[in-house]
Amino acid sequence: MQINMPDIADTAPALQTGKLDWVGMGEIELPFIFESVGLSPVTVNAKASAFVNLYKEDAKGIHMSRLYLILDKLSTEQHVNPQTLAHALQLFTTSHEGLSDKAKIEFKFELPLRRKSLLSGKAGWKSYPITLTSTIDNNYINYELSVDVTYSSTCPCSAALARQLIQNAFSQKFSQETLSQKDVHEWLGTTQGIVATPHSQRSIANVRVKLAEDITDFDVVNLINIIEDELKTPVQAAVKREDEQEFARLNGQNLMFCEDAARKIKALLEAEQHSDYWLKINHYESLHAHDAVAIAVKGVKNGYKA
Repeated sequence: MQINMPDIADTAPALQTGKLDWVGMGEIELPFIFESVGLSPVTVNAKASAFVNLYKEDAKGIHMSRLYLILDKLSTEQHVNPQTLAHALQLFTTSHEGLSDKAKIEFKFELPLRRKSLLSGKAGWKSYPITLTSTIDNNYINYELSVDVTYSSTCPCSAALARQLIQNAFSQKFSQETLSQKDVHEWLGTTQGIVATPHSQRSIANVRVKLAEDITDFDVVNLINIIEDELKTPVQAAVKREDEQEFARLNGQNLMFCEDAARKIKALLEAEQHSDYWLKINHYESLHAHDAVAIAVKGVKNGYKA
């Protein structure tokens, strides 16, 4: 005999009435197959969030299991792309007809990419933290893509101070001597010659862009590539000595404060003509115990705020 179990969300009165912006679940463990331009479909392990609004003021609650089962089907039977996300969002709202007219899905995961070394031709894995957010509001769908790119930043001030110390050491060494190219060349290859080096630090660019509603594919790899190409000094995976030397050269030729890095990425995103973007540059200082930070937005009406 089938027993009718109570559904409190449908039958119990709300303790207090009022609309709620988002109700749902967070930190759902969810593997899925992700599709992006330039990649074979790749399985990633994500932490997902699933929400709908609750505009019915006297409703006790939503049906969270319905959201979970829709996500589970996306995980086990489909690939994640703009079309499948749009369909899942529509199911979120139709499964809550009379309660909700907005929905949101957020995935946080790390995307593993094979990255070539600078010179040696070796390759290794690098993982890029990704946040993919999709929303539907009265049948209007919005996609947002966030990526963290790690790079090295060498301080221009520190570089200038190091150069001055090297100049002083040179003057002291050769003040009374007739210079020869051989002597100077050998001296520059010693620790007494390069008496000081500028400080650099691992740095992270957090970049978020708003994607077009009518996109047919995600293109995460291109966004990562253009950011790394603009910064010039992304951290490396597989490294031989020639790669390390080239990395040192690139750092020396691309000195930057956090302000410099922020302006470079801002100009890049403007050139890419994104409708909106938000970026945060984090230089995790080796000189200071605090971080150097710069933030920028496109500045459109009702857009991202700094």
